[in-house]
Amino acid sequence: MEPDSLLFSFFLIFSGAALASTLALFFRQPLLVAYIFIGGLLGPFGLGYISDPSLLTDIAEFGIIFLLFLLGLDMQPSKLFHTLKKTFLVTLASSIVFVLLGYSTGLLFNFSNVESLVIGFAMIFSSTIIGIKLLPTTVLHQKHMGELMVGILLLQDFIAIFLLVFLDSGNIEQSSALRVLLAFPLLLAIAYFSTRFILIKLIARFDQFKEYIFLLAIGWCLGLAALASAMGLSAEIGAFIAGVSLATSPISLFIALNLKPLRDFFLILFFFSLGAQFNTSLLGQVIAPALLLAALALSVKPVVFHFLLRRFSERNRLAWDAGLRLGQISEFSLLIAFVATQSGMIGETASLVIQAAAIMTFLVSSYVVVMFCPTPIASNPKLRRD
Repeated sequence: MEPDSLLFSFFLIFSGAALASTLALFFRQPLLVAYIFIGGLLGPFGLGYISDPSLLTDIAEFGIIFLLFLLGLDMQPSKLFHTLKKTFLVTLASSIVFVLLGYSTGLLFNFSNVESLVIGFAMIFSSTIIGIKLLPTTVLHQKHMGELMVGILLLQDFIAIFLLVFLDSGNIEQSSALRVLLAFPLLLAIAYFSTRFILIKLIARFDQFKEYIFLLAIGWCLGLAALASAMGLSAEIGAFIAGVSLATSPISLFIALNLKPLRDFFLILFFFSLGAQFNTSLLGQVIAPALLLAALALSVKPVVFHFLLRRFSERNRLAWDAGLRLGQISEFSLLIAFVATQSGMIGETASLVIQAAAIMTFLVSSYVVVMFCPTPIASNPKLRRD
């Protein structure tokens, strides 16, 4: 087996990820931390077994496309608006505070205005993995806390998707806004009419052929992603719209369940490639701003969410619980850094600051939630909830 072959690279990635994931589960850490760690260890700035992760990065982009497609599939309009209405002001106010925190930190460490703004954007988002997956199932589906968490995280996802449109263009300030105003509604219209007059009829006629539905869903996702890219938007936006257009279909749950393994396969590659591109020689330059960003996220975010939720008549205990669960930087922040770097808006150093800060908050926040909040894997048996 050639050392630089794709087969050998996949062997290293998935065998290494399996080993690192086992350790992560023992220490109750999110699995994406294991994927990033193994990427850093095996990549060109680590042991060098995978010297050129660029091909894997291109492949891994499909993971983000499928992630946003599945996110769209879960967004039934009626339920969505009911949930988002309750959390809109909390999410908007908190986002403004977090952007200002990140932007000020960027300027403090002499990053450019645009880089500081992207760092500020990255501070908005809280981790869906920690926020939702560490919620007890009964709380997620039946209790007010679950509704609150889903509403805030979904609104943050909307903000992230909107930002990706501009960041992918590489230009926040000039013609991208006009292009989005024209292309985005056109893409929505194409998706709506294609779904209503073609896809739904095909699904209704051939829904007993599950393999065909699976292929149709992948084709629709990638087709709209390619169309969005051709229109000057990002492929990720096209995939998200493709998912939303199918959300009301009765077959959407089947599609979501069957595409999750495919999404996870590509996401492992995405987070591995992020770790492989982490230039450890620049660690000395990024450690101070990354530590400050992480400290701000871990300390200020819970307080801000607690304050805002209390203002909207939530109970004190619930407000603190939600604040602690949302007190970290998100995997969406890694995507923001990735897209902004690929489009040339920010440099490698600014991207590494966001990545390092996000990883630190994943590690610390996971322990905070497991130790002090009800979760299925709580350290205290009294807090353990399934």
